[in-house]
Amino acid sequence: MMKPRQVMRMNKNGFFATITALLILCSAALPAQAAFPKNFDISENYYTVYGGPDINATLVGDNEYSRGDTVTLNINMMNKGAITGFKSEKDADFGEYVDIMLQQAEMQYEAQATTAVGILATLKSDNEYVKVKSGPQEAGTLKQGKQSSSPTKFTVEINKNTPAGTYPLTLDLSYMYQHNVQLSGDDFDNNIGLVRNKEVGIWYENQTQTQTIEIKVKEEPYFEVTNVTGELYPDQGGMLYVTYKNTGEKPAKDATVRLSASDPFSTTDDQAYLGTLGPGKTAVAIFDIDVDEDATAKLYSLNSEILYEDVNGHDQISDSVKVNVEVLPAQKRLPGYQFGAGIAFMALAAFFVIFRKKQQQK
Repeated sequence: MMKPRQVMRMNKNGFFATITALLILCSAALPAQAAFPKNFDISENYYTVYGGPDINATLVGDNEYSRGDTVTLNINMMNKGAITGFKSEKDADFGEYVDIMLQQAEMQYEAQATTAVGILATLKSDNEYVKVKSGPQEAGTLKQGKQSSSPTKFTVEINKNTPAGTYPLTLDLSYMYQHNVQLSGDDFDNNIGLVRNKEVGIWYENQTQTQTIEIKVKEEPYFEVTNVTGELYPDQGGMLYVTYKNTGEKPAKDATVRLSASDPFSTTDDQAYLGTLGPGKTAVAIFDIDVDEDATAKLYSLNSEILYEDVNGHDQISDSVKVNVEVLPAQKRLPGYQFGAGIAFMALAAFFVIFRKKQQQK
């Protein structure tokens, strides 16, 4: 596995600054001596520092949501990195002002080893019910002890059929950090008290961290339509019977369903009382529905919602529940005069039958 590293060389007098990008083997797979990139001279290194960044990510706010929700997760980050120790690699000789000044300056630079540079955050879900809709997000640079100025945001979609429970999400963090520093210079200028032509070489490594962010799907009532019956024809009213089932984990007390009738339907009876529905229980709502005379015979979808009281005594309204309603082809009717004639004929036939019976009885 190849891993990019960078060495930044900076002239402190402002003469030049260059960045050399290098590809070398991962430091975990190589001995320390093989890890030094090109242009980084071990002989000029005064200290080796141990420690580095440690990014701690937390979810801001409540982590409990309802099935069917699309939510924005706000993730805050804090750098809890620390310097755990250091080792002196080269001692400055007494009177060697260049070495003494460079040694002191290097220690100041080494203290920056805990800064996480260019944080890139990626949130992942391995569960089919929970989908992360956002790609990788930039989270900036964090110094030791500092937290992000604003949360890193991810959009998460929770399937409407998601079982209640806890769902872990994987947060991958990648960034660069200062692995080592070296300084060099020409000579010490007594007039200004500084090392002339001082250069600083900064060696950056890539680092990754993985954390788990947990979200919870609430235990609550959830409703589905399991059956719809009723014969509805154009220009005729009829009774519609809709069976609702509580497929959730909690009961719904005093549930009332409200149907939203739209063309070609109309009703003055748009509510039906279901009562208390425990988990797995069903109830039938009955609606008196009118159908327009020019309605097309086909399947229509109407919206309904359930108003209920939850286990904590709070009034709740369910998500929209679809009701599929079919309008049947119009029934053929006889014209008015034919209908009247038919009735008269049947009345006459009945009179004739009665008359014959009376004649036979004499």
